[in-house]
Amino acid sequence: MTLSELAERLWTIDQPPLASHHPDADRGRRCGFGEVVFGSGKSPEAILEIAHRLLDGGQEEVLVTRVEPAVAERLADEMPAVRYDAMGRTCRLARRPIADVCPHPTRHGPVGGNGSSADTATDADRGGASELRLPPVAVVTGGSTDLPVAREAVETLGWMGVSTQMVSDVGVAGPYRLLPYLPQLRQCAAVVAIAGMEGALVSVVGGLVPCPVVAVPTSVGYGANLQGVTTLLSMLSSCAAGVTVVNIDAGFKGGYVAGLIAHQVARCAAARTDLYK
Repeated sequence: MTLSELAERLWTIDQPPLASHHPDADRGRRCGFGEVVFGSGKSPEAILEIAHRLLDGGQEEVLVTRVEPAVAERLADEMPAVRYDAMGRTCRLARRPIADVCPHPTRHGPVGGNGSSADTATDADRGGASELRLPPVAVVTGGSTDLPVAREAVETLGWMGVSTQMVSDVGVAGPYRLLPYLPQLRQCAAVVAIAGMEGALVSVVGGLVPCPVVAVPTSVGYGANLQGVTTLLSMLSSCAAGVTVVNIDAGFKGGYVAGLIAHQVARCAAARTDLYK
């Protein structure tokens, strides 16, 4: 296929843009999960227009982040199914009932917009396909004031079909609090470690678990915290080799990356099982 043919193919699978938006209805096919809508600054009407376009394109559920309560109320009036998390400011929109954790994808079938089996899967794709065994992801916070960011991560993971194990308020001011949870953390595909202040929690977690640690700095802290910049730089400087860092207060990004890890672990395990059948 030439570059021009590829460009034409990419254009033909696209949908016409809306008045002020251009939803990416093909993202689920390319990336495994559909487009997530950043709700801040968008009117309820704009969010609804984008959501309906994505749902019409085959995405089973649309995740919207940074949604204020008044906007969520408007969305609930217009959509058949809405799950709003006020603390995490996330809103999940669908045309069918929404579960805490979306149904798992099949082992061989294509992945839909939110981690569920796509409606476009053929009978051959579905035939005899067992569910992927998705490992859980842990979400750990340094303090209870980090919970809004943690809830954004948890809801993102639920939208991706990944179950979570929540561990809250185990920061380094009382490091013994983390120790009882280590056995369950070591069974997870990844840990999303969320902290403000100096961000030391992530290095401690990274030195105690054998899985990737996705660090999320928060803007929680006093003056020299610089609204999370100090935390971000501290986490980026972590000596723990298994730690990677996302943006300040970016619970969605931390949850999404950890969810991708969980899905990849499950796919690799399924492929290995099939190889030795």
